[in-house]
Amino acid sequence: PQPALDWSPPFADDKAGPLLVVLHTWSGGYDQKGFGDACLVECETRDWAIVQPHFRGPNRRPEACGSDLAVQDVIDAVNYAKANVKIDPARIYLVGTSGGGHMAMLMAGRHPNVWAGVSAWVGISDLAAWHAQTAEAGRTRYAKNIEAAVGGKPGASSEVDAQLRQRSPLTHLPNAKGVAIDLNAGIHDGHTGSVPVSHTLHAFNVLAKTNGRPEARLTDAQINEMTDHRRIPAALADERVDEPNRKHPVLFRRVAGPARVTIFDGGHTGDMGAAVAWLAEQRRRAN
Repeated sequence: PQPALDWSPPFADDKAGPLLVVLHTWSGGYDQKGFGDACLVECETRDWAIVQPHFRGPNRRPEACGSDLAVQDVIDAVNYAKANVKIDPARIYLVGTSGGGHMAMLMAGRHPNVWAGVSAWVGISDLAAWHAQTAEAGRTRYAKNIEAAVGGKPGASSEVDAQLRQRSPLTHLPNAKGVAIDLNAGIHDGHTGSVPVSHTLHAFNVLAKTNGRPEARLTDAQINEMTDHRRIPAALADERVDEPNRKHPVLFRRVAGPARVTIFDGGHTGDMGAAVAWLAEQRRRAN
């Protein structure tokens, strides 16, 4: 049995409607407040069903942190919602921030045929890289969490390294061809927050390639400038949009097929209003 929070509109048994799956952060669980509450308000306004699964809770045990069990828990939450209310299979959406962004990207690659749209905010795409980055930055709690989940430090054994790859979105995002994916990161994250913007940018590069748009990939020099110096390279300065309803101004936006990446003027945070507004425009293509 998996604990979860769920809500559906009063008339959800009469007609099929959208489902929003909300993923908790790295150290949270199904009862986490904050982003989930903001998503509930959006769903109540739009008459969407919502479910917030536990998927093994905080990422400090082998059963959590993108394990096969945790992945199945998210799918089980979707199936639970579908078994209890009428859900439109073309409008099943996924959103997550930080550790939830990690899991959202992972689920996009592990089960690409489920989602009409996936919105991931300030997520971790490479666990081995993040282990090194958090250790260097003195955020040792996260490095120790990763070690507890995969059985040791990167390089400790072939088994540990295999676990790191299996639980990292970069390994699976090549499977997400054609999936509408919205990647977001704050330019100051990694400095004022815990996840460098490079994680989002490298994930976008994988999606650009898998969607047949390799020319849309960012160069290593561009990624390093944004990550290390917290600025948009001059050559990319014109790739921005004005979205007044977002909490943070957009500094950079690039699209590659159904995937897009947004770098905003902020840090380690999400914007659930912007996420749901984008998700509402997405429909899953028939297989």
